Amino acid sequence: MKGSKQSRRDAKQLFKTCQVNGQLNADRVRSAVRILIEQKPRGYFGILQHLHRLVKLDEASRTARVESAVALGESQQQQVKDSLNRLKGSQVAVEFAENPGLIGGMRVKIGDDVFDGSVKTRLANLSETF
Repeated sequence: MKGSKQSRRDAKQLFKTCQVNGQLNADRVRSAVRILIEQKPRGYFGILQHLHRLVKLDEASRTARVESAVALGESQQQQVKDSLNRLKGSQVAVEFAENPGLIGGMRVKIGDDVFDGSVKTRLANLSETF
């Protein structure tokens, strides 16, 4: 695809201008998209596609799903939220779920990153080593 490298570079630069203090600003993104569609520069559709991908990745990195073998108490949930906010350096939307198949421990998924401290995974790893 001709111009895809340039489209990626332009989208990345546009994405950076839509950030305020390291956080994506939705109003700036809307404004940038509106201006891009109005002006229709060369390769604007590719820029929009790449910008959409970057915005989705950013949103996914600020959303976490925490699975535990048993329901976590309110204080435990707050500790997990605080730890994830410290890890990411910003507010993370956290969704808690119960998964008895884990046997014990928990599995945390933030975007594409998975932190698995479940007993089920540890047992599977142990059985592979024997």
